Amino acid sequence: MPYTNRFDGLLMSGRVPRIAFRSSRHLETLMVKQERAARTRRSLIRAAAEVFAREGFVPASLTTISRRAGVSNGALHFHFDTKEALARAVEEEAGREVRLLAERCRTEGAETLQLLVDATHALMRGLDESVVVRAGFELSGDISRTGGLDLRRQWRRWIESVLRSAASEGSLADGVSPDDVACAVMAATVGFEVLGARDDKEWISRRTLARFWELILPRIAARRVLDTVVTCGSCSPVALPGLCVEKPA
Repeated sequence: MPYTNRFDGLLMSGRVPRIAFRSSRHLETLMVKQERAARTRRSLIRAAAEVFAREGFVPASLTTISRRAGVSNGALHFHFDTKEALARAVEEEAGREVRLLAERCRTEGAETLQLLVDATHALMRGLDESVVVRAGFELSGDISRTGGLDLRRQWRRWIESVLRSAASEGSLADGVSPDDVACAVMAATVGFEVLGARDDKEWISRRTLARFWELILPRIAARRVLDTVVTCGSCSPVALPGLCVEKPA
């Protein structure tokens, strides 16, 4: 078979110019450096989340974060200029995890209210087991900061969107406003998050959330939907490290 170009011919004959090998080695070295930089960045975000969740934003120091990540202060500043930039990176990663948690609860043909119930259970499990999710929500509620992602506001918008869909499908009881339900669900889930952040994990437990839904669903759900919603959650385990939502026993 004829060679497709001159380089192919040189490659097959073993007479490849040394510059080609140098370029190949340079590319491999560059890829290794990029992967190392990505690992360092992930380690810093994880370490920052742990420190922010434990100490809060203001008391947390970059030295403590870099030490926990096992890198130098110089390496930290290479990736993040300020503590605020690092906090925003934690919020962004937390937002990505929460979106994935919620979307993984979508199942074809499932009632929209079941999606909402399942997503709240997924969030509580995420708050319990993912320090990034926990730190992201705490940072969003830190009054010492301005700007940022505001994860709580994103969560509220998602709740409102789901409830508008539920209303259009006739899944809400007559006279029930989706905005009113959104306020109640938002207040409950954020309240559980804040109370559960201080080592009282019962507030973010499956049992506590199921009791909330048992209380509120008879008031908000249409009769045809009420008996089909599983208050303790029905979606399959979620493919995030350390996170899953159990099916009811």
